[in-house]
Amino acid sequence: MAIYIDPPTWPGHGRMWSHLVSDVSYDELHAFADQLGVPRRAFERDHYDIPSHRYADVVRAGAVEVSSREVVRLLLGAGLRRPKGRAHG
Repeated sequence: MAIYIDPPTWPGHGRMWSHLVSDVSYDELHAFADQLGVPRRAFERDHYDIPSHRYADVVRAGAVEVSSREVVRLLLGAGLRRPKGRAHG
């Protein structure tokens, strides 16, 4: 599996968030999220939003910790980046 997570540095709804991504496929990403009980509503365009209190759980489950910049680079390199305005997958 190639699943990555950036640090919980993104504010929203009174908490901090991370982005969970795959550099292989959305199917791989959805399967990983499903194993952790992450609801599909947390999927936004090309990533899952993960609240800071779940960060350690996600890393223990096998996600690789990377920078936010690296998350974008991985998505672009895999052809999985979906800018705002495009449909969910």
